[in-house]
This record gives sequence, structure tokens and C-alpha cells, in this order.
Amino acid sequence: MRSERDYVAGLYARLDAERARVADRYRAALRSPVDPANGGTLVERDAEVRAMAKEATRLNVADNGLCFGRLDAVTGERTYVGRIGIFDKDRDYEPLLIDWRAPAARPFYTATAATPLNMRRRRQFHTRGRRVLGYTDEVLGRPGEAELGGSEDAALLAAVNAPRGEGMRDIVATIQAEQDEIIRFDHPGVLVIEGGPGTGKTVVALHRVAYLLYTQRKRIENHGVLVIGPNAAFLRHIGRVLPSLGETDVVFMTTGDLVPGMSITAEDTPQAARLKGSLDILDVLAAAIADRQRLPEEPIVIELSDVTVRIDAETAQWAREEARASGKPHNQAREVFAEIVTYVLTERAIAKIGRGWLTREDRQAWEQVRADLLEELTEHEAFTAALDELWPILTPQSLLSSLYTSPDRRSAAGADQALWRADGEAWTVSDVPLLDELVDLLGPDKPVDDTAERRRRAEAAYAAGVLELMVRREDLMDDEDQLLATDMLYGEDLADRFVERDTRGLAERAAADRDWTYRHVVVDEAQELSEMDWRVLMRRCPSRSFTVVGDLTQRRSVAGATSWGAMLDRYVPGRWVYKPLSVNYRTPAEIMSVAAALLAEFAPDATPPESVRTTGVQPWSRRVGSAELASAIEEFVSDEAGRDGTSVVIGPPGVPGAVPPSQTKGLEFDAVLVVEPDRILAEGPRGAADLYVALTRATQRLGVVHTNPLPAVLNRLIPATDSAAVS
Repeated sequence: MRSERDYVAGLYARLDAERARVADRYRAALRSPVDPANGGTLVERDAEVRAMAKEATRLNVADNGLCFGRLDAVTGERTYVGRIGIFDKDRDYEPLLIDWRAPAARPFYTATAATPLNMRRRRQFHTRGRRVLGYTDEVLGRPGEAELGGSEDAALLAAVNAPRGEGMRDIVATIQAEQDEIIRFDHPGVLVIEGGPGTGKTVVALHRVAYLLYTQRKRIENHGVLVIGPNAAFLRHIGRVLPSLGETDVVFMTTGDLVPGMSITAEDTPQAARLKGSLDILDVLAAAIADRQRLPEEPIVIELSDVTVRIDAETAQWAREEARASGKPHNQAREVFAEIVTYVLTERAIAKIGRGWLTREDRQAWEQVRADLLEELTEHEAFTAALDELWPILTPQSLLSSLYTSPDRRSAAGADQALWRADGEAWTVSDVPLLDELVDLLGPDKPVDDTAERRRRAEAAYAAGVLELMVRREDLMDDEDQLLATDMLYGEDLADRFVERDTRGLAERAAADRDWTYRHVVVDEAQELSEMDWRVLMRRCPSRSFTVVGDLTQRRSVAGATSWGAMLDRYVPGRWVYKPLSVNYRTPAEIMSVAAALLAEFAPDATPPESVRTTGVQPWSRRVGSAELASAIEEFVSDEAGRDGTSVVIGPPGVPGAVPPSQTKGLEFDAVLVVEPDRILAEGPRGAADLYVALTRATQRLGVVHTNPLPAVLNRLIPATDSAAVS
């Protein structure tokens, strides 16, 4: 023990020294001037500052649990495994601590007594802060034998039995073999991780991100990783895992956040969600846009200074056909429409004017008349109003609003009347992929402002002129070996040093940019995503590199996945791989048996995950009168307030103090009280899945309080009057 404590203390000493060195370099980089004479640039200095900041973050997160284990090979070689790698620079970079993601660390997670992988022993440290409190040894290569006090499950059971905190913890010290296989799985396409409650699929996916960033950093880090979760509470719950592993270039969002500037949480009715989630809605959107590209029922009169012209249906028809044939988004195609209409009106006006006094040979006069007419039409209010009527500038929000609120527009677009919504009603998460689709279909609703680019070019030209003056000095003319300014940089380089830079971090810039593309995307609770949701995410990741996490048996959305192939084959045929997780680390067997009975009722073909532990505490039920329900909830909350860990009350809408099951997906608590399970079952077509989610959130204790008779499927619960139920 003394030897191990001394070794770990030595690792911390090196960590502190490296941290101090990086802090000094960071401060020096901030203070250092840019030296063009030596080839220095502002870009290079900023890169150094960012690199040192990231390295400081990596070192800081390693402080807690820096080293958590040791491997002893049959050759006698010892390898210490931890959060980061530490090397002895004075001894040709001899590894003192191996990063858990390195290939050399893999036997720590995968070696067994039957398959030792040339290892003799695995030692797992138990630490608090920087101090080693003890360790557990597991002998490898001799099945059935272990050293005194050793147990291959001791570290795992200690972790899963520990009280829960405010957020999910990383599992670098206790990754299991089936989890490690998925974390290190080398596949360039889509990896689907499916597992029932408590199988650790979310934390495995996050550790896979950390592994990919370790092995493919150059490919990924400049574009970052996007993590999609079901709700804000879930994202807060998992938000510490990747930073605790030293990875910060990650954007966390729900599907309601995918349009920058909008954060949407409201949900549609099941019927509306199903309609909006289907790819059939694409035809509706296209038809809704086409409906706004109109022909006049009667000719539109335009009174010009010298002549009156009309926009008739024939002219508008020609202009519309040309605009649609251009292939441009609606708002940009308006330019084509306006150009054709303007041409026709101008020619007709010239023809009328020419009959009075122009001759065909007077070309200059003709051109002047045409120029005057074009200028007048450009500023003519009636002409602009006509264009707005026949080909209006549209925004995604304005088009969808008019579609939802107008029966006539829905009929014209071939849309189901179930899409109706009152004017001013909030957007829903099912609207987000439609709004995102319309960004591309409509294009910008304002002309693209190229002022900034023109200013940059002007500044570059000015800087080039300055450099030219510098090299024309007479005292340099006779010195053939003189190094000139233009030998070291160009005008654009000089101008670039005075540009105000975007100093936001990658995650902040990516979240604010609708056109940002990511190198990898993690989708959790993926069974809830619709076909249209997947369409948005595929646009965000052109390389189609995904880690998909879900459980089809927990699907509650009518627009969600009925099979993984139904969602993925359209985009990555032959490029997605399925990996199941079958062991339940979170839910004790006593609770899982209750949930498994429910699962057998609504998903008889599904196999529940197998729990690795028991607690000896039986889940209980208690029936109360309606007037007693509130006090029963308060009693549970009061009792749990005196215990370590976390607790939650889950119930249907309208129960004071209760959280709906949909808001607890992916979360875990030490104790859970489920209220009115019969009402949860009755909530929509996927009520059974919601109740299954509610029953499987607890890691230690589960209780059920109800005013109506208990659903028969929960008959395994012990009445609370039994003293064994509340031990």
C-alpha cells in the first residue's frame, strides 16, 4: 500500500509540474507581441493561446482519480492506467501512466480469468481525492482463483451502489468488457447501441466520443461533436461526463434547439406529430410554396409616367415557369420572376411610346427610354406590390403559420386538416425540422450583404499598396541581398492582422450557426426521432458518422422509430452496425422484476436486461384516498430528504410535485415514487412505455402511490403495510 501511494503521489507531482508549465506558457502567449520579422502572425499566437487553454483543461480534469488501476503482465511488466497519459521525458518518454483510451490499456477492461490476454493481475484502486485508500486485486489466468480479499466485481458494485449525485459520472475506472468493445469499435458510419434501462448505453456513447477524439482528433476537433438528447434535464445530467474526460468541443442540444435562436419544448398532438414527422410532409411544404407563386386572376394595372402597362396571367405564367426552372430557392427565384415581368412590361411600354415619336433606328433614344422605364419600375410602389402578391418574400415562420391557420392554404397544399393551429400558438418540437427544411427551400429573406467582403478586399488592396511603397525605397535599390517586406508577407496577411476576430469557442460558434457541420453526432433516446428529425441531423453531419443510442421498447412518440433500418437505410444503406447491451447495472433485480412484467404485456417479444445486483429492498405500493395523495407525496419527499442520494416523484400531468415520465428519460435516482400508474397507462398510445420508463429510474428504492385500483400488471408490488417493504 505504501508503495502504491508513493507511486500515485509521484504522478500527481508530475501532473502539478506540467500544469504549472502549461499555465506559464498560456500567460506568456497572452502577453507575447506578434513579431512579423520572424514570421509570427496573430493567427499563430491565437492558436497557441487556444492550444494551451485546452491543454490546461485536460490536465485540470485529471486531478480527481488520476490513476485508478494497474496491470501486471506475465512478463513482470507493470502498467498503470488512468485518465491521461504521463511520460518521463528524461527517460525517452517512458510511460508512467497510460491513458485509458490507449491500446495498451485495453486489457484492463477486457482481460478475464479465462482469457487473460498475457496479464497476470488486475489491480483497481479505491481513492478519495488524491489519496489511495485501498485496492482490489483480481488474478488472471487461473479461473476460479483470486487473492485474499479480491473480487472482480468489487469496484463495479461499489460504483453502482454509491448514492447518485446531481449528474452522470464517468465510468473510466469500471468499464465492462461488453462496453469497452463498443467504446473502441472502429466503424466510419453509424453505430447503433441498443439496450434496456440501466445498461449504460448513454455513458458508453459518451466515452466512445472521448475515444474517437483521442484516436481521430485531427479529423474531429475543428468541427466538433454534436450530442442530441431528449430534454434539457437530460443534457444537464450528462453534461459533466465529457468535460470530466477532458473533452470540451462538444455541443449539447435537444431537437427543439436545432434552429439557432429557437429553443422549443412544446409538443404536438400525436396525430399532428405523426403527420409532421413523416417525409410525406416534404410534398406538403413544396406545394405550400408553389401555392404562394401565384398568377393574377385579373390583369394588374401599373400606371407609369408616360404609359400604362398590365401584368396579365400569360406574362406571370412565363415568368413563373422560368423562375421555377432556375432551380433557385423561392426567395432567390423571385429575381428571375421579376426580371421576366420587367422585361415584358418594358418592351410593351417602349412599343407604346415608340408609336408616338421614336424611330427604330434611333438606338440611343430607345436605350434611354428603356433605362428610364427600368429605373421607374424599380421604385414603383404598385409594381413592387404586384411582385409581393404574385411572388412574395417568405420566411419559414410566415409560410408555416399561414399553412397552419388557413384552411384554404392547407387544401391548396394537400395538407391534412389536423395540422390546424390557432394563430399565435407556440411552435412545437415537430415544427423544428420543417422550419429547418424551409431554410433551404426558401433561401434568405434579405439580399446577401457582401459589404464585409468588399471592405476586406479594399483593406487588402490598401495594405498591398503600403508594402509596395516599402520596397520602393531608394536606399534598397542597389542591395541585391536585402530582404524585403513582400518576401515575408502579402497584403492580405497585413490587413488580416487588424481584423476583429471571433473569439468564441468552437461549441458556441457551432451552436449559433445553422450551416455548421459536425464530424460526429451522438443521438440519445433515438427511438423518439421522426423521419424529418433524421433528415435534419444528416444535413448536420455530411460524413454520416453517428453513435445512435436507444431502446425501441421505450418509444413513446408515434412518429418515432419502429425499427432502426426504417430510419437509417435511407441515408446509410449498408453503413450502420447494431450493437446490443444486455446487462442492467442500474436497476436492482427486485425492481426490474416488476418492470419486466409490464414489458411482457406491451412488448412480449422484447427481452428485459439482466440486473447484476440485488438490494434486498422490495418495491412497494400504497393506496390512498384522493384527499390523502398530496400528504403521501410529501411524506415520501420528507423521508428521502434525510437520506444520501437523489429522489423524484413521477406522475401524469396535473399531479402537484410530480414530473412526467417523458422528462425523466435517461435519468437515474436513488429513490422513485410513481404516482397514479393507471393514469400514466391511459396517457396516449404509448402509456405503457411511459410507465416502464418511470418504474426503471430507481437505483435503490421504488414506491407506488395510487388512488384508483392498482393495474393488474403491477401485482408484484408489496403493500406498504408489510414492514419488509419499507426497510
